[in-house]
Amino acid sequence: MSSSSGSITDRVIAHVSKIVGSQPQRASVTFLGVEAIEVLRFVDGDRLTFATVGCSRHPMHDPSDLAPDPVRGPRVEVTVGMRAVSALAGLHKSLATLAAAPSVEGLVLEADSLVDMQEPLWSGAICSAFLLSADSEIPDLGLDEPADPVRFLRAVPVTANEAAWVRLKGADALREAWTEAGVDTSDPRRAAVTPG
Repeated sequence: MSSSSGSITDRVIAHVSKIVGSQPQRASVTFLGVEAIEVLRFVDGDRLTFATVGCSRHPMHDPSDLAPDPVRGPRVEVTVGMRAVSALAGLHKSLATLAAAPSVEGLVLEADSLVDMQEPLWSGAICSAFLLSADSEIPDLGLDEPADPVRFLRAVPVTANEAAWVRLKGADALREAWTEAGVDTSDPRRAAVTPG
């Protein structure tokens, strides 16, 4: 099977749908000069799972690399799990913007990356940044050699204060603080953790 961009996106959709166990709602977001990013939305009772499709079309490279390999290199998509207690209007656009960042800004998305979106992630959100984590529930999707597999990073919504804490003390310190405070990061109504 070919690893062309069209088949990669089809394979991502099939892979995520199989793991989640249902068919998604789909939204497409376009950016100037970049192929459209799709965001899948799966509903399972009071749980929502979102997954991007399109970030992995091309491997990510440092923008200073003048001759990037068109096949080899890290490929990712981003997932987020939220409790369905509010509409989360606009979250799909924030996720699509995050997924487009490697193409638009030359950003390489990896575990413990902090990406500040500089505006609420959804309507009424206290969170304005994403902290990426390697502990997504979606396993890697293997592609044909020599292409790297598609990794799925979990995006955790964080507040501006929490983002500042990550910059100061690191991602693990924030995760420890969430654990100590009993914070459910999938609850859109959660309170922020105040840096100590």
